[in-house]
Amino acid sequence: MSILHRHEHKDENYRDVVLIGAGIMSATLGMFIKQLQPDWKIDIFETLDAVALESSDAWNNAGTGHSALCELNYTPQKPDGSVDISKALHITESFEMSRQFWAWLVQQGIIPDPSDFINSIPHMSFVWGDINTDYLRTRYEAMKQHHFYSAMQFSESFDQLQAWMPLVMEGRDKEQKVAANYIDIGTDVNFGALTRIYFNYLKHQEHTHLYLHHDVHDLHREKDGHWRVSVTNSVTGGKKELHAGFVFIGAGGGSLPLLEKSHIPEGKGFGGFPVSGQWLRCTNEEVIARHHAKVYGKAAVGSPPMSVPHLDTRVINGVTELLFGPFAGFSTKFLKEGSLLDLPMSLRLSNVVPMVSAGLHNIPLTKYLIDQVRLSQEDRINELREYFPEAKDDDWELKVAGQRVQVIKKDEKEGGVLEFGTEVVSSADGSIAALLGASPGASTAVSIMLGLLQKCFKEKMATTEWQNKLKEMIPSYGHDLSKDPALTAQVRAHTAEVLGIK
Repeated sequence: MSILHRHEHKDENYRDVVLIGAGIMSATLGMFIKQLQPDWKIDIFETLDAVALESSDAWNNAGTGHSALCELNYTPQKPDGSVDISKALHITESFEMSRQFWAWLVQQGIIPDPSDFINSIPHMSFVWGDINTDYLRTRYEAMKQHHFYSAMQFSESFDQLQAWMPLVMEGRDKEQKVAANYIDIGTDVNFGALTRIYFNYLKHQEHTHLYLHHDVHDLHREKDGHWRVSVTNSVTGGKKELHAGFVFIGAGGGSLPLLEKSHIPEGKGFGGFPVSGQWLRCTNEEVIARHHAKVYGKAAVGSPPMSVPHLDTRVINGVTELLFGPFAGFSTKFLKEGSLLDLPMSLRLSNVVPMVSAGLHNIPLTKYLIDQVRLSQEDRINELREYFPEAKDDDWELKVAGQRVQVIKKDEKEGGVLEFGTEVVSSADGSIAALLGASPGASTAVSIMLGLLQKCFKEKMATTEWQNKLKEMIPSYGHDLSKDPALTAQVRAHTAEVLGIK
């Protein structure tokens, strides 16, 4: 059945769209579909008792404003010494699209108060030592030339750095070689709050239902191309089956097992490597009040990109917080509320070779995780003191963050490779898609979901109605902001005003 005609189906158990998992990805896709095709029937199923409790929750989400302004892992140094900013450009453009969509939702009254989820926070990169200082200067010179980053500043002056980030410089040896980038257009985003705003809107819309305590335990493709979705109510034990024209698996760490149950050929060979996160959270309000920035450092040699340390001002449910981390942990769970059997149960004949190969090629990661698990509180505080020399033990507590499942995929040369980004896996007919992976997912959710719509709803995306609506919601849609300084300035000024940020 053509996607164009799915909504004409008469079966009372038929849904045009089933969204699995009530996190930022399902929420963003649901918002798009509701605006583009209000008459489609959408059911959303969430295993837990509320939305946004896993990776989208503010305490579980490390990024909170990934716009590639300060994250050094997005600007790697090449063998010739130059710095590649192409990944940063892609992420910044994606974040600008998110800002436009959010601003449109504010103007429609769908988001009542943008300060509930987004706030201005300067973004900084901070390094020490001759080699790292040279790298940061080279990075600055490469980025400063691009209009995305024209507001960026660079300094090696101790006094200037002290003005930008007093906590980081207090008690530091003035002879130490230090450098920093500073840009004041950065933001802090609470994706848990944003997800709750989205679902609060969606559940009140016609033809849309949100079901909590509902576990999707099987997916089966039927002869007519539709999907039979088997669901269990975990409170009552009641079971039901739906028929769906399109299924999105946006269940974070729970996506891989459901993708495997779909048996689509495109999903074969994927594996997952779970990594948990931990933070040091400041409990001293005087210290919290003296830092107003996201200060990102450089990951230690041999450690994975997700380990980039940062001293991070966050606004969570209206309260300013200060976090340092992340520290990694290891668990075989795919979700914070998952099962210790998640990893072994995900093994299939099709993914054993990629997973073993990825493991053999990532022995430094395994060593890093073992070292991280063995850290004591004193060890963590000592790492913090590299960014905040006068940190006191009693001012910090350990807080467990969410589970991330890094993607392992087949690779002809290596057998299997470990990916640190996000990956949309969809069937050839566009009837099902799953989102795997982690950072910088939430910040680029709008861009990722637009790509998914293009893959899975090609006919609809070609219609004038959908194209016009998308341009209304995202003024830069169809344009390349990275090549258009005037349009970038225009949309940034507009979204900053509407969202109440710099």
